[in-house]
Amino acid sequence: MKKILLIGNPNVGKSVIFSRLTGINVITSNYPGSTVNFTKGYLSIGKEKFEIIDIPGTYTLEPTSKAEEVAVNMLNEGGDLIINVVDATNLERNLNLTLQLLKQNIPVIIALNFWDETKHLGINIDVAEFEKKINIPVIPTCALTGEGIKELINRLPEAKSKIYEYEEKEKWHEIGNIVTQVQKLSHRHHTFLDRLEEISTRPLTGIPFALIILFITTLIVRFIGEGLINYILEPLFNNFYHPAIIYAVNSILPFEFIQHLLLGTTPEVMESFGLLTTGIYIPLVIVLPYIFSFYLILSFLEDIGYLPRLAVLLDFLLHKIGLHGYASIPVILGLGCKVPAMLSIRILETKREKIITAVLVLMLAPCMPQTAMIMSLVAPHGIKFIILIFSIFFFIAVLNSFILNKLIKGESPELFVEIPPYRVPYVPMVIKKMWIRLKAFIMEAVPLIIVGVFIIGILDISGITNFFANFFGQPITSILGLPKETISVMILGFLRKDVSIALLIPFNLDIKQLIIASVFMVLYLPCIATFFTLIKEMGIKTTLIIVLIMLFTAIAVGALLNIIFLFL
Repeated sequence: MKKILLIGNPNVGKSVIFSRLTGINVITSNYPGSTVNFTKGYLSIGKEKFEIIDIPGTYTLEPTSKAEEVAVNMLNEGGDLIINVVDATNLERNLNLTLQLLKQNIPVIIALNFWDETKHLGINIDVAEFEKKINIPVIPTCALTGEGIKELINRLPEAKSKIYEYEEKEKWHEIGNIVTQVQKLSHRHHTFLDRLEEISTRPLTGIPFALIILFITTLIVRFIGEGLINYILEPLFNNFYHPAIIYAVNSILPFEFIQHLLLGTTPEVMESFGLLTTGIYIPLVIVLPYIFSFYLILSFLEDIGYLPRLAVLLDFLLHKIGLHGYASIPVILGLGCKVPAMLSIRILETKREKIITAVLVLMLAPCMPQTAMIMSLVAPHGIKFIILIFSIFFFIAVLNSFILNKLIKGESPELFVEIPPYRVPYVPMVIKKMWIRLKAFIMEAVPLIIVGVFIIGILDISGITNFFANFFGQPITSILGLPKETISVMILGFLRKDVSIALLIPFNLDIKQLIIASVFMVLYLPCIATFFTLIKEMGIKTTLIIVLIMLFTAIAVGALLNIIFLFL
């Protein structure tokens, strides 16, 4: 099977072209000895099948980072053909990599991507002259719409190798000559998106803009989530599923223990832990709508190009607590899932940076599923309480990081990252990305929630919950002001924290208890997957120190909130 390597600078649309060539069912792996991801899939042309590998973005074959090292190593391992994805709106910078690839002994073909944007930016590229100048096929493409992809596939056999020679010391002079001969620029006025780019990047305006985006995102997520619950999922559950399952179980299985296990000790949903009632209601009626709306907004923000700007703003803030600018990468990843965030900490250079970043990531905000669970619990009481909870996380994370920065001395280098222009999202691609994430939640988290309800149901029916509640309940009640029965949920939280937060629903907590429980459950321990990832990356001793910091912080903050609420 022939191997095609997809190579280009970061943010040139490689992943979208990869998706166009292979479909969305692909395999993502770590390169051996690193945590840098690459993706591979397959393309069939007639009876011939090709393996396509989406190599990490690189600006040069002289690596300056871990990702670029992986890209060069994968290129050196060999391939039968290179598709060099070039940003048509930034031709001069991209040609640095292109000319280096043309010296390799592998056939090259160019996909000149973002072709549609050249018209809006006043850029006119003579493709025929470009092909003639560098003597390899050049195909204008717009990956989002699919324009040029068929021609790219048809012209793969025309790819050529080692047909462009130049003196290395004259490389940039040669690039300048090529650009001058094939590209013409015309004047254009600033667009709305241009002005928005400036507003959202500069710290003075970018930070308020980020807060506005966060507020609007919360409103949209709540609007979509509550709409799906109130007008679609809850009526379907209450009017059709719930009566039918109660009738079926009571008719077919006339055994009290099994009925209590499947339906709960009471027929009312959320008042007991019935496997087929509460176990289905929590993940599919209460949580899924918020997960759906979160992933929809996340995919939109990714495709429009806002997240790199958020990284730059975070870099500005991270320097205030003494962190390397690249710490913004695990921070942003941590908003989705803590495991890849902990893996990405490897890109940081010193142990000091890794410890501060790990604490910041684990406390700054819940992961995406946890966020959805908290939204489903707190949203009915008002958006002000959601804002309060996330403000507490932010304050605690920054405070802890600030203290650690004072205790552990060191330097914080600068961040160098390219910021792509804002682009109008391509709706089919947004929907595809959202569906991939949603499917992962349905396949992984939903079964765990159902199993969690089943386990707590067994513990409840057998009386084990009462034993744990009586043994550990008094400290929980005294310090945190929570019902002693919640101890069973806290034990499960180590296995899957988002699941444990969802399992708080049947306890009918008031808003004060919900705030304390949400904050405590997020802060008190990392989930088991994050825990073992931390051990792998930082060692058992450092991991235990981080866990102790989290546990102490969770108890202290929970107790303080309980005291404050008692006096309010």
